[in-house]
Amino acid sequence: MINDPLVKTLLTSIVEDESNLPIVEALNDGIETDEEIANKTGIKLNIVRKILYRLYDVGVASYKRSKDPETQWFTYSWKFEKEEVINRIIKDSENYLKMLNEELEREENNMFFICPLGHVRLDFDESSDYEFLCPACGEELEFQDNAETIEQIKEDIKMVESNFNSFTEKNK
Repeated sequence: MINDPLVKTLLTSIVEDESNLPIVEALNDGIETDEEIANKTGIKLNIVRKILYRLYDVGVASYKRSKDPETQWFTYSWKFEKEEVINRIIKDSENYLKMLNEELEREENNMFFICPLGHVRLDFDESSDYEFLCPACGEELEFQDNAETIEQIKEDIKMVESNFNSFTEKNK
């Protein structure tokens, strides 16, 4: 599961660095305590704990605390929450697709004008409010053909849908 591109992207964004992914892999393999994870991965214990708490904060890891009767020390047994990862990827993918579709609709239903110096990109209504002059520098705005932008958004939508469908098929 962790090698899936969507899962890897999500987990890397949580743990901030791909070099911390072995912590998640160890957790996914059933290693429970932070000390065991540190020993298996060779990553410092304080970093392992920091990453485990970060995973916990976003809901993809949980823990149970137990007290050693002899030493009175607490031991934390950690668990990787696969279902939460799946749910989060589904939700994030749906939100991203919604945003892309809204962006596509805006691009298809508007004409755009840009500042020749790159200050602004405005739709027709916004451009007419500024009398087709750049609000930043006063240069005359130029029409922008957005056919390439529309095609790129359509390609992005196809790619996201393909990745999402592949992911959901593997994780039914």
